[in-house]
Amino acid sequence: MANFGELVLVLGDLHIPHRADMIPEKFKRMLVPNKMQHVICTGNMGSKEQYEELRNLSPNVHVVDGDFEYPGAMFPDTKVVQVGDFKIGIIHGHQVVPWGDQMALSMMRRKLDVDILISGHTHKNGVVEHEGHYHINPGSITGAYSAINDKVTASFVLLAVQGSNVVCYVYELIDDNVDVSKTEFSKNDNLLGFR
Repeated sequence: MANFGELVLVLGDLHIPHRADMIPEKFKRMLVPNKMQHVICTGNMGSKEQYEELRNLSPNVHVVDGDFEYPGAMFPDTKVVQVGDFKIGIIHGHQVVPWGDQMALSMMRRKLDVDILISGHTHKNGVVEHEGHYHINPGSITGAYSAINDKVTASFVLLAVQGSNVVCYVYELIDDNVDVSKTEFSKNDNLLGFR
């Protein structure tokens, strides 16, 4: 069996049960407990039950507060975690204006002093190299509508981190088929060298 290093499931904007009923079955079958070393959630889970489901997937669950969190949720606005050689910053994204703007995200990345910034809120996935660093948005794993788009493609991200190397897989549910794209980057590629 191949060694993928540390596997990190990145997801967010579930909005269950308010904007979506559940994680699509084709994605749910892929989310096997104890296969991932970390789960990162950009917030807006919708219910405490969803949080408990994430906790069943991995011993290390990192969640930040969304702008539409369930009552009683007590998550930080930002979080920084170390995976391999990478410092990863996590935010929901509603606190960055304009939403999803790469310059605004890079200001937050510098403020958190991280190599990779993970954010959500836009419900649109993306893996963007910006100023020698990466900004990753997992989109909405349920395909829940957003304030700016009622047709959202369900998506999530899986990171395979080995030391200073990352393979980033983006999973999208398109016409009831799972489509996967891949991006690879390294701290040694003259990327991630500038803050």
